[in-house]
Amino acid sequence: MSFDARSPRRGGQKPSLRIARHLFAALADPAGVIAHRRGALERAGLVLEDWDLDRKRLAETERRMVEVLDELELTSLVTSIHGISAVGAAAILAETGDPHRFATARAMVKHAGLAPREKLSGTFVGRTKLTGQGRPRLRVAAWRAVWGSLQTNTVYAARYRHLTTREHNKLKPTQAQTVLAAAILRHLHAVVTTGQAWDPEIASRGTKRSAVTLAA
Repeated sequence: MSFDARSPRRGGQKPSLRIARHLFAALADPAGVIAHRRGALERAGLVLEDWDLDRKRLAETERRMVEVLDELELTSLVTSIHGISAVGAAAILAETGDPHRFATARAMVKHAGLAPREKLSGTFVGRTKLTGQGRPRLRVAAWRAVWGSLQTNTVYAARYRHLTTREHNKLKPTQAQTVLAAAILRHLHAVVTTGQAWDPEIASRGTKRSAVTLAA
């Protein structure tokens, strides 16, 4: 089977001619230990087989995650937040548990370690920074949701631009992404606990409030 035919099967959109040329050039190169090349190709084939198996397992896991959301009748609610996929929301909720167990949305954000705190020393008030506490895997799930939502969620994209381009208290990209990760957790808490779909008009009001300064 040709390289071009196998590439789409492994998730590629189109073959990279540059990589293909280097691959075939290496196979034709007389330098090196020729006797080992068959073993190297066999090993590469085994790696690709493992990759295929892992992709199938991942797809099955994601299917089951969405199935649980469907059973809880939460899929339409969580995906009403533009740019948040059912899988992304399920990954977050798997780490938070039932959002109803948090008295407030801020409590759920704090559970992730995304709630900022100020550094106080005598009369000196320093810049705020994240606590570093909470569930690391929940923070990762929220961060991944940010990357996807910025592409299609106009509210989040506008807030990101505002935070990173405003004249005063401008945030770095990673700081702005942290703010949005916390916002996603608050919005998920809101839609699940109230049973009301996400409203971009309500969510957009957050762009008019000054954001907390986060230390790098």
